Amino acid sequence: MIAVLGITLPLFAAVLLGYLCVRGGLFKPTDMRLFGSFVLNVALPALLFLAVATRDARDVFNITYMAVFATGALLTIAASFIILTLLKTTPSRRAVAVMGTSCANSGFVGYPLMLLAFPDSAGQILALNMLVENFLIIPLCLVLFELSKERNGTGIVRLIGQIALNVLRRPMVIALLLGLAVSLLRVPLPEPILRTTSLFAASASALALFTIGGALVGLPFKGHRALAALTAAGKLLLHPALAALALAATMALGLPPLSRELATAVILSAAIPMFSIYALFAAELGHEGMASIAQVLATGASFLTLSALMLWLL
Repeated sequence: MIAVLGITLPLFAAVLLGYLCVRGGLFKPTDMRLFGSFVLNVALPALLFLAVATRDARDVFNITYMAVFATGALLTIAASFIILTLLKTTPSRRAVAVMGTSCANSGFVGYPLMLLAFPDSAGQILALNMLVENFLIIPLCLVLFELSKERNGTGIVRLIGQIALNVLRRPMVIALLLGLAVSLLRVPLPEPILRTTSLFAASASALALFTIGGALVGLPFKGHRALAALTAAGKLLLHPALAALALAATMALGLPPLSRELATAVILSAAIPMFSIYALFAAELGHEGMASIAQVLATGASFLTLSALMLWLL
């Protein structure tokens, strides 16, 4: 138990520090947007580039890990969609809730967690998660968003093309692709580039956690609270349970086995709260209040759920 708390307490202490600093007036809520933009557009891309470019491409494309992580998220999307449809949730609220249950915060929470739990593999785990999330899970959720709107004649093929183009413009995706190109071509990186990239990559973990806490101040909290609670429960409980089911299925199907470290990491990755820009996506459909409540509930409760899960897995 002490070992588990040694991992989870520093994470949530950093989140709490961010919250208290903004609540106490040392920083403004708008400052968190700047910090978040830096992490998303500079620090995490640098980290991803370094994690992929300095590894063999075969390590980056761990097929079993990606299959488990993707299947767990897809099962979560399907289960959430069915449950919410049976509950007669409106299409727009359903789309927001489905995204909340299936899109993990791999960059802002997942990477710091893995850095403490599995320091040698944290970069690789982040790269694998980001590949699945950016090229499959988030685009699929955005399709659900668009299908819940009045499309004004926009065809589904054109819609998917627009989403794909937006994905390819993201700095983290560009960094992943550049790192992959360097890895495949086996291009040695000059020492100045390695040092500069490492400098920015090192800033990702602490600043990401601080930003998560600070961003909780000032979020709108008027929304469908029952749906928010259901979304938070789906993220923290349903998603990791289905990831564990997917892991068992891959073993039964005879796919190459994962190391104990990666098997633990893939379940933990599914158990972290929803990603930090969840409320921003939800605002597009007018449900940022519900998303904010779900995000706060999931962030707070994840200290208990992650600690319990790690106590069982580690």
